[in-house]
Amino acid sequence: MNAHSQFDTEDLTRYLTAHMPGFQGPLSIEKFPDGQSNPTFLLNAQSGRYVLRRQPSGALLKSAHAVDREFRVLSALGRTPVPVACAYHLCEDRDVIGSLFYVMSYEDGRIFWNPALPEVSVEERGAIYEALIGTMAALHDVDIDEAGLSDYGRPGNYFARQIDVWTKQYRAAQTDVLEAMESLIEWLPAHCPAETGKPSLVHGDFRIDNLIFMHGAPQVRAVLDWELSTLGNPLADIAYFCMCLRLPPGGHIAGLAGLDRRALGVPDETSIVERYCELRGISSIENWNFYLAFCFFRLAAIAQGVKKRALGGNASNEKARQVGAMAGALARMGADLI
Repeated sequence: MNAHSQFDTEDLTRYLTAHMPGFQGPLSIEKFPDGQSNPTFLLNAQSGRYVLRRQPSGALLKSAHAVDREFRVLSALGRTPVPVACAYHLCEDRDVIGSLFYVMSYEDGRIFWNPALPEVSVEERGAIYEALIGTMAALHDVDIDEAGLSDYGRPGNYFARQIDVWTKQYRAAQTDVLEAMESLIEWLPAHCPAETGKPSLVHGDFRIDNLIFMHGAPQVRAVLDWELSTLGNPLADIAYFCMCLRLPPGGHIAGLAGLDRRALGVPDETSIVERYCELRGISSIENWNFYLAFCFFRLAAIAQGVKKRALGGNASNEKARQVGAMAGALARMGADLI
């Protein structure tokens, strides 16, 4: 048993050799240190490098950690202009490594953990943000019928449905009373805008560190982490991205709060929203504060889930307790918007 892999390397090698065309061992496994939800591993084999995503061990919240949905959306997007890793194999036999898992291609490139982009020039920062916004717009323009994803989400008002889902997830993971969260749970359903237009594919966690960029070029190579993807209102993604940039620098999800974006060469929130609207042919976005408040609420609920798993000894990352501690601060930032 490999201490870093959490499962038997020889069993996995035999399984992949039998089920994944072209795979050839021997195999070594390294766990990626980042990520709070579905544990992710680098597979080094004689036939190449791959990435394995699995469900965490232990009791799981209903509908959470659906790696089979991730595999489905990656497979569908592989036939579109949206850059993603190649989905190779989904294993639904829990006896192989103890949970569902899938294997995808390893995409070599740059991941930027800090949205201030200190590792690149001022000139390249603007180009990176342009590529990022363009990739988001391309995702939301995917024809879900042609992609075979017309049943990937439930019908009805996306935000009303999401508020209900994340309220239930928060209640299931609640460990104490957060007054700001209670305010959001009361306010959001009462101020939910009516849905207009056809639903789009929504990523659900669209932020800069979930993108891989090409080496030497401000171009997106792959969009990662599709666990929260569904069909819904694409404004959820652009609002979530802008919400993340409102967070303080240096946190688990680093933001740009208090930094001079003009000096950095990074577009401000208004410019980001305007460029997104231009690319998608939208005149403007009304009820912007609702969308931001919803995103703070949802991220607070996610953080609370991480906290619950950490307290139960079932989190996939050693920093889980720090992430869980974000729940209260995120809820307060959302409540301030209402």
